[in-house]
Amino acid sequence: MDIAVVGLGRMGSRISRRLLAAGHRVVVANRSMGPVEELSAAGAQGIATRGEVVAALDPPRVVWLMLPAGAVTEEAVTEFADLLALGDILVDGGNSFYQDTLRRTSILANAGIHYVDIGVSGGIRGLHEGFCLMVGGVAEAVRVLRPALESLAPSPELGWAHVGEHGAGHFAKMVHNGIEYGLMQAYAEGLDLIRFRGDLGLQVDRVAEVWRHGSVIRSWLLDLAAEALGEDPLLDGVAAYVDDSGEGRWTVEEAIAQNIAAPVITMALLARLSSRRPESYAAKVVAVLRNRFGGHSLPTTTM
Repeated sequence: MDIAVVGLGRMGSRISRRLLAAGHRVVVANRSMGPVEELSAAGAQGIATRGEVVAALDPPRVVWLMLPAGAVTEEAVTEFADLLALGDILVDGGNSFYQDTLRRTSILANAGIHYVDIGVSGGIRGLHEGFCLMVGGVAEAVRVLRPALESLAPSPELGWAHVGEHGAGHFAKMVHNGIEYGLMQAYAEGLDLIRFRGDLGLQVDRVAEVWRHGSVIRSWLLDLAAEALGEDPLLDGVAAYVDDSGEGRWTVEEAIAQNIAAPVITMALLARLSSRRPESYAAKVVAVLRNRFGGHSLPTTTM
């Protein structure tokens, strides 16, 4: 199928490359031209302006945004609302707040444009292993997108689903990221405790590695932790500072609004906030995990 990807950061560039590898015609655009040139060399059609993006596609046009949540996405949605036409599809694959998605859906519906929200997980390894895609929107638009979704997922049948109506995809991704906070914090605290009892001869890298095989707590996050600790058990040079990009806060706020107890996710968020003060080995573990699975910047002690 023909599809445009606008926003060629860590995720957008990898989504574009996976679509190209599956044989789709991909039009790409980005604020800076470096990534556009790289993907053009890989077979994409590089475009300089958003108006040209729309002109390069045949109706019904499909434009997939992979932009930071907030003002940048808002500006892009507003611009494409004026450029696209009846029956076209605008996809927001970024981590937008689901309430913003619901508001934007109403605006685009007035112009007859389908707005599809897709929560995308898989991090920087999604290019080779496939992305997990949580899709919200109307069935008519999802049917049009299906060839791209099947190509981006780990397999055509697994790793993607139409999870609900408008906003459902971003809501599911928000909760997914809240769970991610809790899982990473549990690993970090446990490994911190292991490291502390060096008097027992415990080696944190060896324990993490053995847990990967046959234990009930094995997972991809544990694989990444073992990989990092195998390279540097003490994580020397890593600053004990963990950022949060918004989804954890939104999850906690939603839990409070719905009177649903979410203590693990809430405490994981608070632990990230506390990392911004005292030195914490657990914070180093979470920082390393975010870098390994998502390509997030790794804070160092030279910051």
